[in-house]
Amino acid sequence: MCGFCGFIQPRRFGPPQKSVLKAMTQTIIHRGPDDEGLYLDDQVALGVRRLSIIDLEGGHQPLSNEDGQVWIAYNGEVYNFPALKEELQKRGHHFKTKTDTETILHAYEEWGEDFVHHLRGMFAFALWDKAKKVLYLWRDRVGIKPLYYTLLPDGTLIFGSELKTILTFPRLTRSLNPRALDLFLTLEYIPAPLSIFKNIYKLPAGHYLQYRQGKINVQPYWELPSPSLQEPSRKNNSLPAIRDELYSIIKESIALRLISDVPLGAFLSGGIDSSTIVGLMRELGVSPLLTFSIGFEDSSYNELNYARQIARRFHTQHEEFILQPQAVTLVNQLIRHLDEPFGDFSLFPTFLVSKMARQQVKVILSGDGGDEIFGGYEHYQAQKLARWPLVTPGGCLLSKVLHFLPPAPQKKGLWNKLRRFTQGLCHPRELRHFRWMVFLADQEKTSLYSSELQAQLNQTFGLPSFSPWVELVTKAQDYDPITAELFLDFKTYLPDDILVKVDRMSMATSLETRVPLLDHRLVEFVFSVAGNLKLKGLTTKWIFKKTMERLLPHENIYRPKEGFSIPIKHWLRQELRDLMLDYLSPARLTKEGYFNPQVVESMIKRHLQGQENYSHQLWSLLVFEIWMENYL
Repeated sequence: MCGFCGFIQPRRFGPPQKSVLKAMTQTIIHRGPDDEGLYLDDQVALGVRRLSIIDLEGGHQPLSNEDGQVWIAYNGEVYNFPALKEELQKRGHHFKTKTDTETILHAYEEWGEDFVHHLRGMFAFALWDKAKKVLYLWRDRVGIKPLYYTLLPDGTLIFGSELKTILTFPRLTRSLNPRALDLFLTLEYIPAPLSIFKNIYKLPAGHYLQYRQGKINVQPYWELPSPSLQEPSRKNNSLPAIRDELYSIIKESIALRLISDVPLGAFLSGGIDSSTIVGLMRELGVSPLLTFSIGFEDSSYNELNYARQIARRFHTQHEEFILQPQAVTLVNQLIRHLDEPFGDFSLFPTFLVSKMARQQVKVILSGDGGDEIFGGYEHYQAQKLARWPLVTPGGCLLSKVLHFLPPAPQKKGLWNKLRRFTQGLCHPRELRHFRWMVFLADQEKTSLYSSELQAQLNQTFGLPSFSPWVELVTKAQDYDPITAELFLDFKTYLPDDILVKVDRMSMATSLETRVPLLDHRLVEFVFSVAGNLKLKGLTTKWIFKKTMERLLPHENIYRPKEGFSIPIKHWLRQELRDLMLDYLSPARLTKEGYFNPQVVESMIKRHLQGQENYSHQLWSLLVFEIWMENYL
């Protein structure tokens, strides 16, 4: 696991400067504290910071083929590289290292651009073909590893694992993208291909970029299989056959991710995703089996009892960390690691559990992705209910009533879910399930956004105006109604929120995170299974739960779902109160000119007095203000 960066520029600029590449590489030392490598020729500069996982002594990067005509700067793991290496050796290729990195080089030599279809894993890399004068950027199918890029007007392509590498480049100018800001405040993340900066982009998952003579071409190389292309035999499988195949594929995926020359462990929340991984690691003979959990003083957010039960059942060496509300000391550090505004509260526990695990292991297995492929979120239930006749108009009316009624203290959780559900019904139907993901509605933006920001946006608020999502909603119609909802999250929320959080927070501690439930062969199989087996009635993850009954205790499989989150609404009223009042002060907001100070002041007052829960909105505004101070 590593971080990489680089640039390629037209010949008229002369050879790339080593000092520029060195400065870019230094910004991502946390991604690779073990080694640094630089490669420069007459056009290209490639830099790598390495976290040594496989072939600790011989895996220095950037790495070239035998004649030095093809070079790679690489971040990730190709889990099937031993079998791939054996096949390439039979075809006459000679290896000088024991790394998966070199396997990619020889695969490119053997199969050209089609080589990526032979790779099974998580990856992002730059590949420079010196003879053809072509540079490629590749990102894995699901979007586990990040990759940013920008093309300057002068024809220079700059790229890196994190935004901060690109921002170091001397000829780059920084400018806020108002559409990205709008989407961040709406969703709490910025969807690909946008970034918070104008003209800097994320390479979408399952895509590659080709650079030749100052021009770029971005193309997809992988897509979820269309239902019309699925094997007839798979469509007609019996339920026992589906469960057996699912169990087998998950186990194989975990086995592949146990390849390592350094100690590894697993995150354990006690839910079905992480418990499945721990149980199958034990079944595969991992010893010692190290597991790590995080809990909270607030009992309503604490899942440690479930994790302890799994740790006892599978005899793991288990460690726990109780998160104290010391958020002020973490906020600035974590926002700098994110590079762009990000509003998901669970970055705090993700960082802290990663920090705890890194004291003993370099590699961790995580259960991320299970909710998106098996259907674990409440908004899948909400969307199913919303398809019932008369629910939407009646629900929106109920939302307006609930807004003025105080919740019953003993049923506050159920009350909040009801309010969230009915609020979602007030959003336009064309938002599809995105209406359950919206944290700032159009009418709220009208009052919150300054006239200057609204003028910059200069178009209708809301997700339909963001054309890539219109295209996704159209593609989703190929699937049954339930699988269509999973498809939309798989393409947006998963790579641009969940996987961003996991990558940045684990790499901030120099920890490699592997996600077995997002193996592309497993994903393809699960998407071939009918939606009514994922959400059966209102039971989420039904086929996954039935499959894992042979492995896990009933109470861990069918326990109520808890999000991996923190009591942020209390923190904003207590530990983060002064920080919030400082960064969201009327004077600061007036000076910057993006938001209406009176509206923000009213939100703060109502939140502090307990009249309303504005934690999502206030936290996102706070994050943006701190980010802007650091980056603009």
